[in-house]
Amino acid sequence: MGKDSIRMGVDIGGTFTDVVLEVDGATFSTKVLTTYIAPENAIIDGMHQVCAKAGVTPSDVGQIIHGTTLATNALIERRGAKTALITTNGFRDVIEMRTESRFEQYDLNLELPEPLLPRQSRFTVTERMDATGAVLIALDRSEVETLVDQIAAAGYQSIAVGLIHSYLNAAHEQMVRDVIEAKMPDAMVSLSCEVSPQMREYERFNTVVANAYIKPLMKSYLGRLKGRLEDEGATCSVFLMHSGGGIISIESAADFPVRLVESGPAGGAVFAANIAARFGLDKVLSFDMGGTTAKICLIKNQTPKTSRVFEVARTYRFKKGSGMPISIPVIDMVEIGAGGGSLAHVDAMRQIRVGPESAGSEPGPACYGRGGEKPAVTDADLVLGKLDPDNFAGGSIQLHEKDSRAALENVLGKTLDMDARTAAFGLAEVVDENMANAARVHAVENGEDLSDYTMIAFGGAAPLHAARLCEKLGIDRCLIPPGAGVGSAIGFLRAPFSFEANRSAYMTLGTFDPDAITTLLSELQQESTAFVRNCDATSEILSEFKVYMRYTGQGWEIPIILTQDQAMNPDAATFLKLFEADYAKLFGRTVEGLDIEITVGSVNATTPPEQVARVAQNSDSSVAVIDGKCSFFDAAKAEFVSAYRHDRVNMKPGSTAAGPIIITEDETTIIVPSSRNTLCQPDGCIDMTAKKETT
Repeated sequence: MGKDSIRMGVDIGGTFTDVVLEVDGATFSTKVLTTYIAPENAIIDGMHQVCAKAGVTPSDVGQIIHGTTLATNALIERRGAKTALITTNGFRDVIEMRTESRFEQYDLNLELPEPLLPRQSRFTVTERMDATGAVLIALDRSEVETLVDQIAAAGYQSIAVGLIHSYLNAAHEQMVRDVIEAKMPDAMVSLSCEVSPQMREYERFNTVVANAYIKPLMKSYLGRLKGRLEDEGATCSVFLMHSGGGIISIESAADFPVRLVESGPAGGAVFAANIAARFGLDKVLSFDMGGTTAKICLIKNQTPKTSRVFEVARTYRFKKGSGMPISIPVIDMVEIGAGGGSLAHVDAMRQIRVGPESAGSEPGPACYGRGGEKPAVTDADLVLGKLDPDNFAGGSIQLHEKDSRAALENVLGKTLDMDARTAAFGLAEVVDENMANAARVHAVENGEDLSDYTMIAFGGAAPLHAARLCEKLGIDRCLIPPGAGVGSAIGFLRAPFSFEANRSAYMTLGTFDPDAITTLLSELQQESTAFVRNCDATSEILSEFKVYMRYTGQGWEIPIILTQDQAMNPDAATFLKLFEADYAKLFGRTVEGLDIEITVGSVNATTPPEQVARVAQNSDSSVAVIDGKCSFFDAAKAEFVSAYRHDRVNMKPGSTAAGPIIITEDETTIIVPSSRNTLCQPDGCIDMTAKKETT
């Protein structure tokens, strides 16, 4: 057994830290409560647990892949470093003025998120590039030196540099960095021309500020983690999952920590795509519900949908435009505050609301017995009979139903005149409808009909709620894979090494310059390939090419995928044909008489995807072994139903069971209501399908 065959995936979530160890194809996993003050402590604890299960030592581990919510949490909680922004004179207030759009048109008390940096931390220099990258006002080095002396005297730890049109000409930003490195050698510097070399200064400035803001925190954490792992004997390479669904080196992650935002959910999408490939599914709805949030992602042709911009720290959780835009490559998903720890309350209109506040792991839901007084989704699930209080998280956490009942009655029941069970039903239905509605909206925005999709459910809480979501969305089939409770951590082990490089380059099809397109995409290919080669010195590296296009006068563009030949031998007619086909698919029509613009080029360098063997569908079947009896609340029937309990470890390939049943395992519980049947597939997936109606 060589070290290359032993790999570990680690996902730090808002409530649990998931650790998965793969040894020669066998998987060992555990869930440990996240330790907020020193997140590496939970990782070390989990590593020892899975190594003990596998009969190996930390020194035997050959590779560790890590994803974390630390970057996201630091932005949401404003726990970053003392950061300064240096920008072009006249653009000091861009990150505060935003785009001046109102995401809630008629709300007179609209709350916009405060910029990460107050005005006194934003500084300007006299310089200017034009929209072609030509120098209009040259930057005076002596002015920069005077400014940097001022910033140094104020004690700033990290500096973001964002100058106008630097994505076309980086010379001035690079001069500023040279001065900072000479005068403030201990300060950390982030340049917008490297972090996000794209047009739209609000998004670009916000992204480079976010990168600078969390850079000292993440660099310190990654350094501590590497040291702690080495102290425990794990001297192997450590890689980080990034938001685009690939893996980068720990050094790249420390330089560009903003790329780690959404790294955990990205791992979940990769996990779902891997399951989709095994079953030959081209239309999949990935449903990842953990302790703090639920993530929903569309996966077509076994590839998660990606985007160039997303928002963090929304002041209105469900409202686009209410957060901080970050312009980096990211898997496109909708994320809502609906996890096992999401807390419920009654609003001014006497309606039950759930989330986005979460109990996390400290103190956790009321049933944890750690002092939580507000009811969480987990409390409702416990009272509704969906959880075994003696075997939660493999028996490592004892649940207390009386505490759940008390929280439900005190917070919801007294106000709405409900008993604990009725309040639990109301809470569960609200959170399930929130998730179902988010999925509907996401599908509509992407021009998709979910009725012919298959759901893949994972995360500690998703198998509890997946069947109800399927009922609400009209989805007939749901797969719950082995290791569903730690799906994101498994996804890290399935992800390729990859890095996507973007850069703005404006032209119209009327003034199409094929040499400029070829040069741009070739340079981006070299840049992205260099990042991947830094992680993997031997594997083949593939390149995926895209350009972003729009009609002249439109505000946003759509991605157009190119083949290698189309990228290296571009012509206007081909680009027009590709754009019109994709535009018509999205919006149902094309627009006559308008020129078309190219705004951004993109190249994703990636190692080849893991070769996935197709699962042979079961033809023989047998009735699953019954391990006990129980009862739970069936929401569609609005009543408690008697059910059988099955232990997942005893369900063999071909085992069938008809709902209502509960399938238990260490990391999660699968609720199968009366409307569903189940079949255990050869790879261990629980295949849950709607019962056929009889006439």
